[in-house]
Amino acid sequence: MLVTPLSGREPPPRRPAPDAVTRRLRLTSWQGPKNKRRWITNSAGVDLLELAPVAEQTLPTNRPASPVSSVASGELTANRPAGRLRRPRWHDRHVPSDDLRPALPRIAVCGISLEASTFSPALTTATMLSPRRGREVLDAWDFWRESGSLADRAEWIGILQARNIAGGAIPADDYALLKAEILADLVATVAEGPLDGLVLDIHGAASVVGLDDMEGDLAVAVRTVVGPDCLLSSGMDLHGNVSRTLAETVDLLTTYRTAPHVDWQETKERAARNLVDRLALPPGRRRPAKAWVPVPILLPGEMTSTRQEPAASLYARVPEIEALDGVLDAGIWIGYPWADEPRNRAVVMVVGDDADLAMAEATGLARELWARREEFGFVAPTGSLEEVLTSAIASPARPYVISDSGDNPTAGGAGDVTWTLTELLASEALAASGKRAIYASIPDGVGALAAAEAGVGADVRLTLGARVDARTAPPVQVAGRVVAVVPSEDNLEVVVRTPAVDVVLTRRRRPYHLERDFTRLGLDPRTADIVVVKIGYLEPELFDLAADWMLALTPGGVDQDLARLGHRRIQRPMFPLDDVSSVDPTAGAVLFPGDTGA
Repeated sequence: MLVTPLSGREPPPRRPAPDAVTRRLRLTSWQGPKNKRRWITNSAGVDLLELAPVAEQTLPTNRPASPVSSVASGELTANRPAGRLRRPRWHDRHVPSDDLRPALPRIAVCGISLEASTFSPALTTATMLSPRRGREVLDAWDFWRESGSLADRAEWIGILQARNIAGGAIPADDYALLKAEILADLVATVAEGPLDGLVLDIHGAASVVGLDDMEGDLAVAVRTVVGPDCLLSSGMDLHGNVSRTLAETVDLLTTYRTAPHVDWQETKERAARNLVDRLALPPGRRRPAKAWVPVPILLPGEMTSTRQEPAASLYARVPEIEALDGVLDAGIWIGYPWADEPRNRAVVMVVGDDADLAMAEATGLARELWARREEFGFVAPTGSLEEVLTSAIASPARPYVISDSGDNPTAGGAGDVTWTLTELLASEALAASGKRAIYASIPDGVGALAAAEAGVGADVRLTLGARVDARTAPPVQVAGRVVAVVPSEDNLEVVVRTPAVDVVLTRRRRPYHLERDFTRLGLDPRTADIVVVKIGYLEPELFDLAADWMLALTPGGVDQDLARLGHRRIQRPMFPLDDVSSVDPTAGAVLFPGDTGA
């Protein structure tokens, strides 16, 4: 066990902020010789961000030219109207309405939230991450909106928060620009007055091309700007990763306790509430001790659902530990298996003012997790697609739901793998059975636009999919009749009816988790014979409507068969990929003492 003392608390001497910083933040970029170091600095001469050389991208992708502009002419722009790069103004914040109450803590909110597979050729650009800025950041959560449960506990300051459904890695330049904008606005905010706290809104499983541990990198950069006295808090996904860097840098960490994640909003609020509660304590008592225990387990979420054992009882232990006197929070991060990075593994953390108790409970829970590792199994019966389809055809259950798990877009799959759809359309057994299937979905912008232009009632022949991930199957030929065209603000959905399969075709990748996702297209999943969805474990509505279901072990960027993916950079040995008979699961435990730890 390592005990790591907290780094020095004395803030650096303050110098008066130049007028250019307080009135108008300008960023400049120095471009050195090729493959040398580049820096973004502010007008005060403070280095904000080092831009590392980026290797040429060789993965196949349909990524358009980056919509994010570069640092040029002394101004940072990120595909937004001129003048948007500035310090947050009064309308970007929530200040209680009765008065300014200077005693209220100033808390900034920022982050980048993504689950990204490094085994997928897809990329997630800055535009895809749909950054919110200023007031929009605060409007995303009820608890710090006007009249929210925490609205009057602090002066909340929205900076930038970028989020998207799971996908591929973020290109390095896109991440660099988002990070620089976050740091720039934080510099401007700190110039107005010190920040007492910061909510780092992250998932925990983002990846950046050429960079390990995006969340740790962002946390360290943020810490450099806000200083050592500002408390950082984060509420994460239990499928995220907690590197040692992240654990050391962020003062308060908590995570979801359910999978599927029915407690996601509760967790985000808990992270904010823990922060304001700690800021109510006197300085010198605010930072709790943190026990961090990495456990060499790497399992997909479909084997660790809290609907079943052993996860159900392991996660039930978390609130029991949290309730102990001297403990503030506890969590199990089961980790993200579809990225090949040294940080990918399970982690147990306990945070509290009693350092010895935090370490004892964290190592104890880690040993419980390790002792039950062999009990983890898939949340549903599994099989090859042929086996699963055979069972669905033979079953009297209706609807029979099949999870096309290998290309699940909400786990990081590209979404346009055609392998399963190709097999369905070619299945003689399905055609002979007289049963029909719904397939959701295949994204293809060109195909969706062509089908929509042909219109409802038109017979079409389309070549679809595999524009991003063509590794397991080429584009698929779909011939049928257009029976629905449903445009929306950010997408276009079309249903093409073939002899045995209703194919849901979309302009943009999206999940199908809710009953209304189908009914709005004129499809009734409750009366369908077979419903095939690109998903892992079934989300609550699909789970409730399924008369029976199986999980098909299909190929893709989030293949459930981890051995087929070929991890090369994770720490070894790792369960279940290696012999772990001689492993001590708590050998890497570290205690960060905090203000009150022994």
